[in-house]
Amino acid sequence: MVKISPLEGITYNPDKVNISEVIAPPYDVISSAEQDKLYGVSDYNIVKLILGKDQPGDSDSENKYTRAAKYFSQWLDEQVLVKADKPCIYYYIQNYTTPKGEKISRKGFIAGNYIETYEEGGVMPHEHTMGGPKQDRLNLMKACNTNFSQIFVAYSDPEKEVDKAIKLPDKPIIDVVDDQGIQNIVYAIDDPEVIDKVAQIMLDKRVLIADGHHRYETSIAYRDYKREQNPDYNENDAFNWVMFFYTNLDDENLRVFPTHRIVTREINKGSLLENLEKYFDVVVYSFDSDTREEVKEKFVADIENLSKKTIAFGACFKSEERYLIFKLREKDAIDRLLDQKAVPDVMRKLDLTILHKIILSDFMGLSEDDQLKQNGVKYLKKEKEAFDSIENDQAEVVFIMATPHIRLIKEVSAEGHKMPQKSTFFYPKLTSGLVINPLG
Repeated sequence: MVKISPLEGITYNPDKVNISEVIAPPYDVISSAEQDKLYGVSDYNIVKLILGKDQPGDSDSENKYTRAAKYFSQWLDEQVLVKADKPCIYYYIQNYTTPKGEKISRKGFIAGNYIETYEEGGVMPHEHTMGGPKQDRLNLMKACNTNFSQIFVAYSDPEKEVDKAIKLPDKPIIDVVDDQGIQNIVYAIDDPEVIDKVAQIMLDKRVLIADGHHRYETSIAYRDYKREQNPDYNENDAFNWVMFFYTNLDDENLRVFPTHRIVTREINKGSLLENLEKYFDVVVYSFDSDTREEVKEKFVADIENLSKKTIAFGACFKSEERYLIFKLREKDAIDRLLDQKAVPDVMRKLDLTILHKIILSDFMGLSEDDQLKQNGVKYLKKEKEAFDSIENDQAEVVFIMATPHIRLIKEVSAEGHKMPQKSTFFYPKLTSGLVINPLG
């Protein structure tokens, strides 16, 4: 069961700021250089709230979290940030063009979601998380009592009942293009009938966290912290809810992209290839300086096509003028290896399971701890960066992965399992600075 509620959301006041100057990417993809840039674009950029700078002399009483709280309070006082007059849900559209020229319009809605644990079954994770980011986000929530950004979740609605229930106002409250050229459009919907209809449709759903596992687990920790302080709490207390962006898994505009594996640790290439050839058929794509890009394009396309029928992935080795595709041949033999590791049946359908559990671990000697902490292996979302790393001799081997199948992601999560680390990349990320949710 998924319980949603409207928000008395806080948004930037367009009479006070230029919206394009105050938005930012999610905190976890902002580099130090981009943080500096965003600080310089506007005194009111959301980065000061979601990813403040450490300062010399910071202490328990004065630090980036307490400064974020001061900025937030100050901007509300100055009406740079304004609260909605009525509880709303926010319909959010992201329009963009793919590198291949395809125009995509991903849509969904922003609302409050009643917090529950994973064990209760309404909210399903699909990735493992690490402790450090959760402590950072908890410190920020405790200081500011606010959700500054949405957790990105997906639900199944093949008949698109939610979209049918939505009635958009004449004009959006936000229409802004970000630095990546993505148009972000937000409508505020305060019609109680529409809100109630959407809430009723969502009641029998389960949601899959697409992006924001750390923040969701932080919201559980924050809720428990507030419940200890308020033993007479009730369900409607704001800290029992967290801000979600909900999108339809069955919408053709929801795109998920792969994350590629870049091995930087020294390897025994001969031994690795010998082991791989025991279980996989190999397709070779030779190239020279003139044909590299043409061959690369076919190589990537073939990985995608082959992965629809079998386990398949690509590899590029340092100082080689060839690409390789490995197609699983000896499934029974691979299953016997996975039996020894007690890998569930549903996980065996994933190319990344075989890559991590057998190839990286057994054939290349990268422990699970190495893989988790990215010691000798890195994860890159951008295909170009993955190829650049091998072409610039920054990696020993790069594994080019196929697009994850949403059907398998749903199946893995529904059975209570988690995908390997950094398995999916739901593009685009949600822009920060559009809607803020106060928690008291």
